[in-house]
Amino acid sequence: MKAIFYKELQSFFTNPLGYIIVGVYLMMNALFLWWINNDFNIFESGYAQLVNFFELSSWLFIFIVPAMAMKSFSEEIKRGTIEIIFTQPITTWQLVLGKFLGHLVLGIFALLPSLFYIFSLSQIAESSNLIDYGAIGLGYLGLILLISCFTAISLLTSSFTSNQITSFLVGVVTCLILFYAFHGISTFQLFGSEIYSLEYLSLHYHFASLSRGVADTRNVLFMLSVSFLFLLITYQRIEKLKN
Repeated sequence: MKAIFYKELQSFFTNPLGYIIVGVYLMMNALFLWWINNDFNIFESGYAQLVNFFELSSWLFIFIVPAMAMKSFSEEIKRGTIEIIFTQPITTWQLVLGKFLGHLVLGIFALLPSLFYIFSLSQIAESSNLIDYGAIGLGYLGLILLISCFTAISLLTSSFTSNQITSFLVGVVTCLILFYAFHGISTFQLFGSEIYSLEYLSLHYHFASLSRGVADTRNVLFMLSVSFLFLLITYQRIEKLKN
């Protein structure tokens, strides 16, 4: 598993596309949070918190994570190296978890420069007491869990095709559906008030709660369960490819 993990990291850092993907993420954050007047702008929000950053990043990662993971299995299938991997003394779980952890670390790596925003807030705020560091910590936890979910989803979509673009597009659509579709449907009053219970099935509901600094283990457990579910399906898919 360790070899697979390091292979994913090496593949990312030796490919210019990896740096471009992270660069686009950082540039979009800088523009929408600090420069362009919009709903995400921290100066326009009027309070020293990173809720806007967490919300913006959640939408950006719908595209960033599938872009990072789109070739994880699809490239192996296209080149035929997946057959070579199957002959190696590693289990299917080790293969899946090695790739998953590799891309999860890459997603966290993309987050690291944003820690500078905390320092920026401390300079903007009239007093450091105005900054809720606990809420910021929960927001980052929510983002990491969301990256975990999107990574597991993207690995699954990558295992179904040898085309990286197809893997990316299907990954984006699937992440978008699981992130916001149930939330969007729950707002349709046409179906009656009972439909609001569907919101609980959306990743957005649980992530938004964490990003606001609400410490609820149910949100953490839900997002961990989604990650595990898609990893389990990916495991079954790879087992089928073996046979």
